[in-house]
Amino acid sequence: MTEVKKEQTTTHKIGIYLWIWGLLFVLSFFSYMVDWYNFQGLLRWSLILFFMFLKAGLIMAFFMHLFWERYALVNVLLWPMTAIACFVGLMVAEGKYTVFSRLFYFFVGGA
Repeated sequence: MTEVKKEQTTTHKIGIYLWIWGLLFVLSFFSYMVDWYNFQGLLRWSLILFFMFLKAGLIMAFFMHLFWERYALVNVLLWPMTAIACFVGLMVAEGKYTVFSRLFYFFVGGA
């Protein structure tokens, strides 16, 4: 006789979702405080991106159930966020080069 294996289903307690939901509200509050206190420049955009990535990561990890699937978490969460961070770094470097070249030609002039 063959045995019939029962599929193992996992259910997650509602408490974890409520904690994450509350944490998302707290992180949104901190994002709002960045604007309230009028942070400017690199600090402002660093904080905005930090809170944005943190909230996106929490949503993907818990509400999309990627926290319980390690392989999916790495492929869906870690690699795209790493690529986005690299692209942001490249854009910052290009922006600084553009500002430098414009100021250089403004003050020195195109000979």
